[in-house]
Amino acid sequence: MKTKSLFIIAILGIFAGIASVIVYNQKVKVQPPLAISYNPYEAGIYVTGIIESDQINGSNVNIYSEVSSRVTEILVVNGQNVTKETPLMKLDNSVQQGIVEKDLATVRYAEANLLDLQEQLAKLQTAYNLNAKSVSRNDLDNAINAVAIAEESVDVARGQYVADKALLDKYTIYSPIDGVILRIVPAIGDYSSVAVGSWDTYTQSFLPPLQLGVVTPNLQVRTYVDEILVPQLPLLEKLTATLFVRGMQNKSIPLVFSSIQPYTIPNIELSNERNERVDVRVLPILFKFKKPEDINLFPGQLVDVYIKANP
Repeated sequence: MKTKSLFIIAILGIFAGIASVIVYNQKVKVQPPLAISYNPYEAGIYVTGIIESDQINGSNVNIYSEVSSRVTEILVVNGQNVTKETPLMKLDNSVQQGIVEKDLATVRYAEANLLDLQEQLAKLQTAYNLNAKSVSRNDLDNAINAVAIAEESVDVARGQYVADKALLDKYTIYSPIDGVILRIVPAIGDYSSVAVGSWDTYTQSFLPPLQLGVVTPNLQVRTYVDEILVPQLPLLEKLTATLFVRGMQNKSIPLVFSSIQPYTIPNIELSNERNERVDVRVLPILFKFKKPEDINLFPGQLVDVYIKANP
């Protein structure tokens, strides 16, 4: 019986070995790459870039609130075109509204007090003009001084009201430019801070509550050239580059040199890893291009760029 069991196990092992040979000798068909981009230049420098809205300075417009409070109303949506001074978002202003109402009451009280003192002064002045001995000179001077003090009190109260009213207006955030809403970070009920902005659930970091881009036919791409490759760059007037869209087979877009930031920075711009140790520095170079009608490209999108280098 034991010999029979060993014989069966041996036969099963032979069959398992034959099956393994058949399976492992099958040729697996290699899947073609999703997209390939080739260096269009004889000597080209490869860099990674990020698309931004086309504007003279900066990247996109980061809008922070000038006061810290909770968001009560969001008046725009992502992708919406807005004009300058369009209200974008409202913050909870209940405390400041109470302060303004108190200031207004103080102004009205000061004005009423001034009116009463002016009427008293007018009566004393009339009596004094009719008969100088009917009114004490000291009482008249005191009335004049009281009116002057009351006038100053009214000016102070009005100034405080204007200042607090101006602060109340800051609880509504307005668009500083004509542009398009790129990103809205907070939801209704979230907190917006003057110092750090609003907490973003997905990036797990604080971001500007609102980001705006400039509406133009053009976009710009910010590239970062490794410091080792910087000496290979040609003169700025001869700087040419080509953008390749990721995910599209060798789809290229010619770029026009826009500007250069003549200061190398740590290579953390694309990863946003502020706490990591960075030993490589990069040189930011900006190019611009006309947005193609047949391709969807958006600010914040990463692209591949080849810059023509010195041969």
